[in-house]
Amino acid sequence: MAEITVKAKDGGSFMAYHAAPAAKTAPGIVLIQEIFGVNKVMRDLADGLAKQGFHALCPDLFWRQQPGIQITDQTDAEWQQAFGLYKGFNEAKGVDDLAATLDALRKLPGCSGKAGAVGYCLGGKLAYLMATRSSIDAAVGYYGVGIEGALGEAKSIKKPLMLYIAEKDSYCPPEAQAKIKQGLGGNKLVTLHTYAGQEHGFARIGGKHYGKAAADQANARTAEFFKKHLA
Repeated sequence: MAEITVKAKDGGSFMAYHAAPAAKTAPGIVLIQEIFGVNKVMRDLADGLAKQGFHALCPDLFWRQQPGIQITDQTDAEWQQAFGLYKGFNEAKGVDDLAATLDALRKLPGCSGKAGAVGYCLGGKLAYLMATRSSIDAAVGYYGVGIEGALGEAKSIKKPLMLYIAEKDSYCPPEAQAKIKQGLGGNKLVTLHTYAGQEHGFARIGGKHYGKAAADQANARTAEFFKKHLA
């Protein structure tokens, strides 16, 4: 496992954590961070994807503000820092950086060229935007925040997309969930799963709202989804 440098489309460069599979040739997955940076949680997820047989590449999306952020969700101070970075995040440039990461991923030695994206929280919405704005082959979003405000882009979805909604998510309240279901429910390329009783971050191991049964089910669905669409 190593860090590689990705060139941004508008100049500059940023770090991305690369976890490589044992296979000589394998599909790739762009792993999209939460608001805590490319921390141990994200690196462990990347390593897990590599063990499943994927090239996983997780870019530092906060590099324009403060490169190398790796914080946890364990203290109030870290939460405040994370929210500050989130508020200062330029979403459009972030999607551009993800597109650059996708290009870099497909060029990695041993990458088959097929590539998916999976994101959590902030990354959950960005996974949706990758499905609407990029050439990604498949995308999965865990409890994305703000998708209801970008449903006008749904007509641009050309490849399979799967979204997980946490029923008790305070960042995606019932009215937002209803808009997402109404806006995407009829799209044959989109699969929606709602996790009853679960809160935001239910798949974050070690997090306050971690729900093992729900996380295991979602992760199994993700693995099967990518196995099907990236083969």
